[in-house]
Amino acid sequence: MNDKYKNITDRKRELLKKLILSCLFLFICNFVALSQQDPQFSQNRFNQLTVNPGFAGSSGLINFSLLNRYQWVGFPGAPVTIVFNADAAAHIIGKNDGIGLSVINDVIGFEKNVSIGLNYSWRTHLGKGLLGTGVSFGFMNKSLDMSDINRWSDMDNFNQTDQGLPQGKASGVLVDIGAGLFYQNKDFELALSARHLNQPVLLFEESGTYSLRRHYYMSGSYTVQMANERLEALPSFFFKTDATTWQADINMTLQFDKRLWGGIGYRIKDAIIITAGAELWNGIKFGYSYDISTSSLSRYNAGSHELFLAYSVLLNKKHTHKYKSVRFL
Repeated sequence: MNDKYKNITDRKRELLKKLILSCLFLFICNFVALSQQDPQFSQNRFNQLTVNPGFAGSSGLINFSLLNRYQWVGFPGAPVTIVFNADAAAHIIGKNDGIGLSVINDVIGFEKNVSIGLNYSWRTHLGKGLLGTGVSFGFMNKSLDMSDINRWSDMDNFNQTDQGLPQGKASGVLVDIGAGLFYQNKDFELALSARHLNQPVLLFEESGTYSLRRHYYMSGSYTVQMANERLEALPSFFFKTDATTWQADINMTLQFDKRLWGGIGYRIKDAIIITAGAELWNGIKFGYSYDISTSSLSRYNAGSHELFLAYSVLLNKKHTHKYKSVRFL
């Protein structure tokens, strides 16, 4: 008899766990739809082109990078994001122009967003540094599959009653426009940008609408030379808001010989961030970050993982050189 009651209790606990996860997942999806809609990253220092077209061409090199983020591992329908960026110095209008390409594939539960953006920046001397002023133009393809919500929510026969969302499968394309400023000199960099300036609205064929809200970004870093000439400290911050909610990261990174680095950061009311990376002699750079959740979701996930890989080359009129020791990528 005791075993029978024990089995019943275990089933009740499992059912309660699924119900809690389902409620949390639906709350997150609703929160994402109504507030900040852009993907979240931890290695923002190496992913600036994604949010700021003014960054294009700022290193004077040809750069390729790939970033893959697995957020809230173990949570049903958790976000998975892949980003590919490429940028290079160009001579379209002036001597310091830059061009870039950014492709984002972002999946969260029953929602999938694929974005492609073209970036152009023109750079001018300002004080002891260069100011990049950039614009971006691109498209976002948004797909929703509400018929798949039961699989993500662990709830049978979930009744989807929000008339603002399609009842089945739906997709559409949005035109996306952005702009940004990126200033850098020997010791520090400062960036300001805005995405989705036109705030496009998508009308689904069956029913429902989707509005892409304007997002604002600000970031900065400073290089502090330590007593050991081969060692540098790089305090930095990253701030984003949609004018309704906001999020801020504060980081401290130690860099050795401009090739090895490791650091710790804190995303306010969300996570502790641990990062590490290295640059090889052939111009390949790679990094890894792990987020330790500190919010109420910490009980339901195993943290977030983010992998980063990049390659840089210097191209001149006569030769193509492998670049060594990039500070800004």
